[in-house]
Amino acid sequence: MQSTLAIDMTTAIALAALAGLFVGNWLAGLVERLPRIMDYDWEAQFREWRGDQTHGDEARGEQARDDQPRADQSQVDNQRPSLWWPSRQCPACQAPVTGWRRLPLVGWLSQRGRCAACGKSVAWRYPVLECLTALGFAACVWHFGPGVQALWAMLLVASLLALAWIDKDTGLLPDVITLPLLWAGLLANVADTFAPTAQAVLGAAVGYGLLWLLFHGYRLITGREGMGYGDFKLLAALGAWLGLAALPMLLLAASLAGAVVGLLMIALRRARRGQPQPFGPFLAAAGIVALFSGGVWTGWLF
Repeated sequence: MQSTLAIDMTTAIALAALAGLFVGNWLAGLVERLPRIMDYDWEAQFREWRGDQTHGDEARGEQARDDQPRADQSQVDNQRPSLWWPSRQCPACQAPVTGWRRLPLVGWLSQRGRCAACGKSVAWRYPVLECLTALGFAACVWHFGPGVQALWAMLLVASLLALAWIDKDTGLLPDVITLPLLWAGLLANVADTFAPTAQAVLGAAVGYGLLWLLFHGYRLITGREGMGYGDFKLLAALGAWLGLAALPMLLLAASLAGAVVGLLMIALRRARRGQPQPFGPFLAAAGIVALFSGGVWTGWLF
């Protein structure tokens, strides 16, 4: 039996929703800054590799030019974005968002979605992610009760929302989120929180291996890549959290949703036939649905 805290349910749901607003506000900054941090790191690694390659040239007359990439490297490092600093800024004029305007949802609504300094629109991902996270956190407490299980569920929901948004915008599923999420799922299920421990381990292994086999089989048959390795890791993480039995319905629901959305986008001329679409948002959405209806999914399977 999961331990619960001695707190009124209505109060617990309200506090969870309030916490979700603030976490969602931070997630909105994360989904904007993390891809830029990854770009800077990749560029820095490339410049370092170029510097090492140039350093091996035999001509001594090129020594001065050999040192130039290293100078650029330090410049790149100095400009590396941070998740924590500076605090929220207007993307257009870089003016800091200060005072009560930093309050989740309230600040955005009071300014009608515009920067107080330059008047330009502020990204709508802030209120959307804040509201989604608040709803998700409230649902966790409502479904699991105020206790440790709800806290674990909040971690999963917040991570999946961030991954879905980043993949939608960039086509990336960062290892810095997917891999810790996988280990966190195994750790959570040491106490059989969402699935028996053995099912969690098998879910992680089979989740990764299944998509790995599909990826290489598709490439062997068509000569093209159907998905990225980030999708393997995300399904492995979901298997670690929700167990082996959840995987078939996760894949089915995500695939059907992806197909329907893809056909709608083609019909609306928002995408062309054969254009790659990120699979991560559909896996993440299926994972959130499975979190709150895991028993039903398992019943369908067996």
